[in-house]
Amino acid sequence: MFVDRVQIEIQGGRGGNGCVSFRREKYVPHGGPDGGDGGDGGSVIIRAENGVNNLSALAHHKRWKADSGSHGSGYGRYGKGAKDMTILVPPGTIIYDAKGGFVLKDLTSDGDSVVAARGGRGGRGNLSFKTSVNRAPREAEPGGEGERRDIILELKVIADVGLIGKPNAGKSTLLSRLTRARPEIADYPFTTKHPNLAIVTLDQDRSFVMADIPGLIEGAHHGAGLGHEFLRHIERAGILVHLVEPLPMDGSDPLTNYRTIRDELTQYDEKLGQRPEIVAVTKSELPGASDLQAVLAETTGKEVLLISSVTGEGLNVLTRTIAAALAEQKAAVAS
Repeated sequence: MFVDRVQIEIQGGRGGNGCVSFRREKYVPHGGPDGGDGGDGGSVIIRAENGVNNLSALAHHKRWKADSGSHGSGYGRYGKGAKDMTILVPPGTIIYDAKGGFVLKDLTSDGDSVVAARGGRGGRGNLSFKTSVNRAPREAEPGGEGERRDIILELKVIADVGLIGKPNAGKSTLLSRLTRARPEIADYPFTTKHPNLAIVTLDQDRSFVMADIPGLIEGAHHGAGLGHEFLRHIERAGILVHLVEPLPMDGSDPLTNYRTIRDELTQYDEKLGQRPEIVAVTKSELPGASDLQAVLAETTGKEVLLISSVTGEGLNVLTRTIAAALAEQKAAVAS
C-alpha cells in the first residue's frame, strides 16, 4: 500500500519527578537532603532515510508517544533520561502542524531530521533546593509534561525528471525500458496508482532519478481523479517530460490532451507551468505519430521528440536531451 499523506498525534515523554529524601545513616547526625532530580522524557524525532518509500508504516499507527523519564531517588541519585523516539520517513516528506497549518520541517535529504515534540524536563529533587538558609527543604518538582501536537506528513516525491501525460500515454512502459523498474503496465486507464521512481544510468559517472507520475485528467487541479495527490509529486521534479500518444484509447484529440495537461499544471501552480519541459510523441510505431510530432512542434514552438518504448526508437535521443537539460539547469543554479 502506497501512502503519501497521513495525520498522526505525537507526544514527548513526561519528565520524571524529583525526590524528597533525607540521609538516614548511622554516625551521620543531622543528615541533609539527598533527593535526586528526575530524568528528562524522550523526544519524538522525525528523520528522513533512504530506503523508506512511503508513509504506509504510519497509516495504522496514529499515536506516537516517547517514554517517560525515571523518577529521582534518595542518596542523590538522578532519574534516568528516556531514549528519544525516532520515526523514519522518506526524503521529500513535509511536516505540517495540523492545528497551526505551518511547516515544521521539509525533510528533503537523507538524514534530515526535526525534533517534532520535545520531552518534558525532569523535576528537581529537594537536594537542588538546599541553600545556606534552607538546609532541610521538603519540596521537589514534578516532571514536566512532554510536548504534544498533531502533525500532517505529506510526501512529495523528489526526482530529477518527472514523466507526465494522460493515462496510458506510455509513462510506465518508458520507465521500464530506461531503468530496472517494473511498474504495473496494462491496457486500461490509471494502471499507475502512485509514483514509481528509478535511476536512469547514462554512463559510469552520470545518472538521474526519473519518476513516473500517475496520469492526469481534466479537472485534476480541483482534485478530479485524485488530481491533488498526483500533482503534488510533480512539484518536486526538476524537469518534466511530457508524453503525448497519437491514438488515445478514449478517442480524444492528442493536441487537446497536451493543452489540457499544461492547463492543469498552471492552474495548480503557476510555477509548474514555467518548469522546463521536454515534449515527446510516444508510441511512434502507431499511425499518425509523425504528423502529431509536426503539429506539436508548430503549436508549441519547441523541439518535439519521437520515441517508442516498444521498438526503442528515439530513446537514446531522449536520454541525451534530458541529460543536456539537467546540465543546463544545474549550471543556471550554480550561477
